[in-house]
Amino acid sequence: MSKGKQKFEVLENESIDDCLERMKKAGYMAVKRTEKPIFKEVKDGGNITYEPAGRQIIFEGIQMN
Repeated sequence: MSKGKQKFEVLENESIDDCLERMKKAGYMAVKRTEKPIFKEVKDGGNITYEPAGRQIIFEGIQMN
């Protein structure tokens, strides 16, 4: 990560707007949004399947002057 950039993850009990406001207060502006799926392992007898359990949202911000 180059100087002046930082990543901010949307926390569990936080809305996207709350995260963006937190970034703004820290002096950063969002330039990129990344979402990653989160899966949970479900065992059904001898079979193992993976089901969606949520998502992780990460914003990359650049420092504002």
